[in-house]
Amino acid sequence: MKIRFAIAAILAIFLLVPAAPARADVVLTPYVGSLFGGDLSGNTAAFGANAAFMGGGIFGAEVGFNYAPEFVKATVNNDDIAQMSLMGNLIVGIPVGSSDQAGHVRPYLTGGLGLFRLSSAESQFFNRVTSNDFAVNFGGGVMAFFNDHVGIRGDVRYFRTLTDDDPQSGIDDIDFDLGDLNFWKWDVGAAFKF
Repeated sequence: MKIRFAIAAILAIFLLVPAAPARADVVLTPYVGSLFGGDLSGNTAAFGANAAFMGGGIFGAEVGFNYAPEFVKATVNNDDIAQMSLMGNLIVGIPVGSSDQAGHVRPYLTGGLGLFRLSSAESQFFNRVTSNDFAVNFGGGVMAFFNDHVGIRGDVRYFRTLTDDDPQSGIDDIDFDLGDLNFWKWDVGAAFKF
């Protein structure tokens, strides 16, 4: 069921994104941020990078990678649980000002799905445990450019895993309930446009 849903969602994203115009901007953004709220007991540091492909219109696509080395803090019996995600998103953003001049801004909404992975080096009996699931994310933010190529980007997103009620990985034995995990993420980073 999860695989069919994921395939249908990926096909829908590709069908909804129009053909790229003759001139498209690629915006690379390494970022730092924090995961918070939802099922998390506190804030945890995260970092990663996004590659957005924006045309002259309002539609674009994005690939994003996120890593949180201490998604769940270590306990007496277990090491930290790290979180990684690789998401493909559709972006709808309205440019304010000409993209050919300094000072232009693009507020946007984004949403998509991808791989959500949790891993720990050791469990109670020194077994490496991992969980690979699909997740969705929705949010928004703004890109603001100081000149033709350099700017800043920040956003806030909501993440939710699409897991079975009975995970097969064994990671839920590490004092952490994985079923339908949800949380928020904020991030900010330098944006480089090509």
